[in-house]
Amino acid sequence: MLRCYVTVLNGKSRDAVYVLRCGHVYCDTCNVESENKLSDPLLGASVKLVCTNPTDNTITYQTPEIITSAKGDFRLHVPGEYKDSTCEAILTRSPTKACDEPVESLKKAKVVITTKDGVPGVIPCPNSLAFKNKVAPPECKDLAP
Repeated sequence: MLRCYVTVLNGKSRDAVYVLRCGHVYCDTCNVESENKLSDPLLGASVKLVCTNPTDNTITYQTPEIITSAKGDFRLHVPGEYKDSTCEAILTRSPTKACDEPVESLKKAKVVITTKDGVPGVIPCPNSLAFKNKVAPPECKDLAP
């Protein structure tokens, strides 16, 4: 499992601000629902983090849209612990019309927002998120199954 290192911006865990330094969005160029050598990172894709109460689905925390870097990476800034919430990084917008439909299995990813799981300062990275290409290029046929 990938691990994401977290910066705690103040010393009190209850009031801490966690900065998750990982998250990735790409264009599934060949529409194979997995990242490969022909996949392209998406600069300017939008993602948001939404945490909900698992009992009644009320939103307990939500970020504004986060824009990905040139490498398709993003960071999440989260105030406090959300151990009792279900948190997900969710695709909200693609920067390109050629690759703007979310891959169903990769349109959101669970994010654990707590350090009270026995691993201080480390939070698992969310899985990569992806949009699918409208038309797969010819070189996709060369990908091994």
